[in-house]
Amino acid sequence: MKVSGFSFIRNAVKYDYPVVEAISSVLPLCDEFILMLGNSEDDTEKLIESISSAKVKVFKSTWDDSLREGGKVLAVETNKALDQVAPDSDWCFYIQGDEVLHEQFLVPVKQAMKEWKDNPEVEGLLFDYMHFYGSYDYIGDSSRWYRREVRIVRNDPSIRSYKDAQGFRKGDRPLNVKKANACIYHYGWVKPPQYQQEKQKYFHKLWHSDDWVKRNVSPSDEFDYSGIDSLSRFEGEHPEVMLNRIKSQNWKFDFDPSRKNLGMKALFKTKVEKLTGWRPGEYKNYRLI
Repeated sequence: MKVSGFSFIRNAVKYDYPVVEAISSVLPLCDEFILMLGNSEDDTEKLIESISSAKVKVFKSTWDDSLREGGKVLAVETNKALDQVAPDSDWCFYIQGDEVLHEQFLVPVKQAMKEWKDNPEVEGLLFDYMHFYGSYDYIGDSSRWYRREVRIVRNDPSIRSYKDAQGFRKGDRPLNVKKANACIYHYGWVKPPQYQQEKQKYFHKLWHSDDWVKRNVSPSDEFDYSGIDSLSRFEGEHPEVMLNRIKSQNWKFDFDPSRKNLGMKALFKTKVEKLTGWRPGEYKNYRLI
């Protein structure tokens, strides 16, 4: 079985992306890792060079910043990386620059890839998600956070990144998938407040016009984390690759998990999900078989 990892990144230093940790977390499962390096304004290239693995293959890319509709440029860059994977790879493992696979899931993910490798009906593997917010001590627990996403896909030229690179499709339909029996730790909402604010200003430009960003994004120098609706305290252990970053960057953020700022609709969804495991109205860009 051969596995290719793939991703894209741009301005990882400027916006404080844990991309080295992200790539390092999946390298044990990969025979190669394709990284599409976007035109950056910082030392992202040097940061990537710090990864001491011959598996990492870097390709340079210039982003088309005019592709603002629905964050399309993110899918374009994802597909550029996907197109560079070795033709004889069986699976392609996608990891974004703020996502990390905990080492406890390396064995079950490898087992799942082996189990379904020779079954062409299985086009991808589905991961659970844990979303950290505000600091490394809290996770989002309301229905605003997506619960699952496809991160391993079969090496099939007809499988492409969809919309803003959140998932994949084959032609016009979602992929047929099995569970990977693993969880992705998402750290996109864990940055020092000044970095998070800069990211918000930039990221909204991938979807909206400059005028929209000026009207709707606060001009403040720091992001206000206090406006979240509901959080739980994280009681587990972070991936080993994240420990040095957490030790050096875990700024103070306090939140009372008993405080819930949920509307009636969100309260209903939360209650139903706790009782049944089903989330009403959940968007699923996959078909679990």
